[in-house]
Amino acid sequence: MFTRILIANRGEVALRIIRACKELGIETVAVFSKEDEKSLPVRFADEAICIGPREPAESYLNVPRIISAAEVAGAEAIHPGYGFLAENEHFAEVCRSSGVGFIGPSPEVIQKLGNKVEARNMVSGAGISVIPGSKNIINSKREAEKVISEIGYPVVLKAALGGGGRGMRAVRHGKDLDVLFDLARQEAKISFGKPDLYVEKYLERAQHIEFQILADEFGALVHFGERNCSIQRRYQKLVEESPSPGLDEDLREKMGLVAVKIAKELGYTGVGTIEFLLDEDMKFYFMEVNTRLQVEHPVTEMVTGKDLVKAQIRIAGREPLGYSQDEVKIEGSAIECRINAEDPERNFASSPGEITAFHIPGGPGVRVDTHIFSGYHIPSSYDSLLAKLITWGGDREEALVRMRRSLEEFVVEGIKTTIPFHQQIIENPLFRKGEFHINFVEEELAK
Repeated sequence: MFTRILIANRGEVALRIIRACKELGIETVAVFSKEDEKSLPVRFADEAICIGPREPAESYLNVPRIISAAEVAGAEAIHPGYGFLAENEHFAEVCRSSGVGFIGPSPEVIQKLGNKVEARNMVSGAGISVIPGSKNIINSKREAEKVISEIGYPVVLKAALGGGGRGMRAVRHGKDLDVLFDLARQEAKISFGKPDLYVEKYLERAQHIEFQILADEFGALVHFGERNCSIQRRYQKLVEESPSPGLDEDLREKMGLVAVKIAKELGYTGVGTIEFLLDEDMKFYFMEVNTRLQVEHPVTEMVTGKDLVKAQIRIAGREPLGYSQDEVKIEGSAIECRINAEDPERNFASSPGEITAFHIPGGPGVRVDTHIFSGYHIPSSYDSLLAKLITWGGDREEALVRMRRSLEEFVVEGIKTTIPFHQQIIENPLFRKGEFHINFVEEELAK
């Protein structure tokens, strides 16, 4: 087991990793930009090292500075959290060549799965259904038109090296292709360094279902059930829950077995997520693999009782997983709302500023993962996530009742937040019945 870990991230995920390390008896090193000097991760880590100004390129994305900080602090391993360098194969390779452990899959696996086209082709070659689309990178509108002539509109243009909803554009009509193709390429270039795109059939009323997996280097590989992440806006997840209200036990078992098969085919180790789209006919298609801890991992922790961050660290430290699929039990239901510093009444415009009052909800079955406090200044340089509110109940109805209560109790003053928007989602009759899909927000809440 490691004795000292550097956390190459910020905000609530950095604090989450610090807490897991403390319970494992591992010392932590926080790196921070000058903007984050007064943050809670800096306060609660055993050591903190400034790695640059507020701009991410000069701090949290600066590989040489992070590696230097690890060497100076005597850290044996680096945990990348999610976002920033979490799925960067170059960073993982630099860690390895520097003799520092990387808490995640190998650089080779990250590279293989980071290219969504290659991942689709590998999975398809194993006999698993993928969403109809291009088998190669699309370099021109003419190439896109050729694929679309075979699969038909609507389609979605996706960044081949992408993730997090960036570099994605839904195209419903041929007249829109020219403009949206250029926009998708530009965003892919800015976000991921390359403008490479691929084309998929757009399943407009599909559900986004992902399976949490853990695998050690000794051959043990299990899944921890699914999360439904269909409540999205512009491909950004807003609400996640487990188990999914749209799956019966037979389909859940079938999808879980396929998720494990995919991970085995890819030689995966560590924590990861196998993502699917489930269409209206209850047919599922492989979408992608996320080679990192997910923002919504607390949902799975609440229904399984397993600490995924501790498991991730132990696996990276070459410890066996220690349990089999039969020992993973799903109990009750959990829901997560992502609370962002955004103003829903102004098209979700960013809302930086100082928090003048802050109160988190509590009570049975309530968990809040956050790094903010009264007096904290929300910077404009980073992701707008303020907190993750998770509620658990013996069944979905109890989890929903606790979420309604918790949203009412949650107080954040001085800035605008998405709490009122989440209340609107929770109160929606179709959502409460579990009848939703990836375009639910646009169809039901934008009326």
